Amino acid sequence: MLRRLHHKQPESFAFTPANREWADAQISKYPEGRQASAIIPLLWRAQEQEGWLSRPAIETVADMLGLAYIRALEVASFYFMFQLQPVGSVANIQICGTTSCMICGAEDLVGVCREKIADKPHTLSGDGKFSWEEVECLGACANAPMAQIGKDYYEDLTAARLAEIIDELAAGKVPVPGPQNGRYASEPKAGLTSLKDFDSGQTKYNASAQLAVDIGETVKRIDGTEVPILAPWRDKGANHAPAASAVKLNEEAQDVRVATPAKPAAKVEKAKPAAKAKSAKAAKVDAPADTGTKPEALSAPRDGGADNLKEIKGVGPKLEKLLNSHGIYHFDQIANWSDKDVAWADNSLVGFKGRVSRDNWVEQARILAEGGETEFSKRVDDGDVY
Repeated sequence: MLRRLHHKQPESFAFTPANREWADAQISKYPEGRQASAIIPLLWRAQEQEGWLSRPAIETVADMLGLAYIRALEVASFYFMFQLQPVGSVANIQICGTTSCMICGAEDLVGVCREKIADKPHTLSGDGKFSWEEVECLGACANAPMAQIGKDYYEDLTAARLAEIIDELAAGKVPVPGPQNGRYASEPKAGLTSLKDFDSGQTKYNASAQLAVDIGETVKRIDGTEVPILAPWRDKGANHAPAASAVKLNEEAQDVRVATPAKPAAKVEKAKPAAKAKSAKAAKVDAPADTGTKPEALSAPRDGGADNLKEIKGVGPKLEKLLNSHGIYHFDQIANWSDKDVAWADNSLVGFKGRVSRDNWVEQARILAEGGETEFSKRVDDGDVY
């Protein structure tokens, strides 16, 4: 199957503070130079946050890990667990279409999805709540036909029952996952033929279904607030606020290597300057970055209302909201930023490090504050950029 990025992309992506802390904890598992090993969990967390993987999300993760964008895209497009297009806000229904399920009625389940959600897979329903797709074997052959909805399996399905489940989800209810025909797990439909003294024990449902019932939400995506973030491998123990990310330290170390040309091995061993160079390298890595000075802020927009900061290239809806939370509402505020103000913004806008300098916000804002237009602001006004 050809997997491509969706034709409509958001302008930007940033992890929520909780998810960013989680992501930093994952990166810290790996030694310097091996941060790329965290690519799959970080991409998954980005998908959990947004529902699907957009290009900005993939590129943000790549930046965090010091990867070329194409390397992150290769991973995202290879694994089918990553959704490269928008999915339903309530649920994306994955119908198993492999042999056992196909024989037992998977095509009828697909028919329900076509009727109640959309005629084609990977398409949002009219209300945006649902999407569906057919997938390869999900490993529940003894309970065919089945579907995965969120993180849970709905097994022993009929077309009528799947239609009911979709209606229940649409109404905000939480259908109990697991077998839908009264079976406890995957025992024969006619009853146990062995282990007849088996006692299902303390739970009404099998362990997987019971856990979903206990949590009370079978399709809820992870938002980073479920449990404390444990990272016992860190020097300070669990749940401490991360210091500078491993990626930043790696970048600084690379800067030192570029600035200090390597010398022949024999000379390095004998010459004292080599030891000084090593000390300088350690000092540079450990030295705190210039975080600048927070620019003057407003408590609220002026009487005329806030400017549309999205007319500045590099500012999307999320970043505009973040700027507003810092008291930045107008073009002329950004146009008057000093180098110290820019340094603060480059370092303090979580998930958008370096964006202000890279896209030259100050110059763009100066033009817009004076009533002029930029090529990008024209595209925004014409509706070509959302």
